[in-house]
Amino acid sequence: MAAVVDEQGTILYRQETDISEHGFDFVVETIAKDVRAAAEAAGEPRLPPIGIGSPGNIDPTSGAVRYSPNFEWHDVPLGAEVEKRLGVPVLVGNDARCATLGEHAFGSGKGTTNFAMLTLGTGIGGGIVADGTLVLGNAFGAGEFGHHQIRATDGFVCGCGKTGCFEAQASGQGLLRHVWAVSPSFPRSALIEGKRSKLGSKAVRRAAEAGDPHALAAWARYIDDLARGLANVIAFVNPEVIALGGGVSSAGDFMLNAVRPKVEVLTTMVPRGTTRIVTAALGNDAGAIGAAVMARRGGLVARTATS
Repeated sequence: MAAVVDEQGTILYRQETDISEHGFDFVVETIAKDVRAAAEAAGEPRLPPIGIGSPGNIDPTSGAVRYSPNFEWHDVPLGAEVEKRLGVPVLVGNDARCATLGEHAFGSGKGTTNFAMLTLGTGIGGGIVADGTLVLGNAFGAGEFGHHQIRATDGFVCGCGKTGCFEAQASGQGLLRHVWAVSPSFPRSALIEGKRSKLGSKAVRRAAEAGDPHALAAWARYIDDLARGLANVIAFVNPEVIALGGGVSSAGDFMLNAVRPKVEVLTTMVPRGTTRIVTAALGNDAGAIGAAVMARRGGLVARTATS
């Protein structure tokens, strides 16, 4: 998605194109075309600096994608190639870090000094604002919450190869794994009858809200694992607010009311009740808004209300 975002974080226009292939040149051309179309539709006479949120390990100083498993890219100059086509400065950051910046600037983290954002989708990504600074890490990998282990001996095998990663247990795919893990106890379950290839996490959540026994059993296991990971984030980062974004977070209060008390029990070295767990305010727009903030500020820079 290409979007034109104003200084208040409002999307004025968006241009969305389904990417049918992941070849580097094709993606670069599609980005350039959509940016031009979005700017023209929004009445922008000339292009401003551009921000791009991309999955993978990104070097924001050069705009290069070091590695993107989604696109199977290795060391590609995404920022430089888009800049050649558009003729304006282009900044590139990891998509989850951009989403964190967007939420911190205009969403649920606005005004906080210590903030964490987690995206609960197919996997789990995120970002950290510590003492007003967006943490990037030594090799730009800070915020990969999904790959700390919460069930190293009895968990699901993660796509990264480890056992029991937070992502394997508490992402949208993790919820589905819990459904199948408890399914032998529900041989007549209407939840999975003939639906294995089509079942999604939202359907499981809706079934749990409706009181389906199979869905509730899977949801309970899922919430236990989500609470474990969030309690670890509190121990690692000690944020004022943890914002949960991504598809699973659409469960809203149904999820928050279940997970908050479990996190409180598991929180030890940090005073209980000092971290608020909320759903992200910007939804799927957080990444685009954060990328625009990055472009406007000249980098992945967090600012509190007083800075």
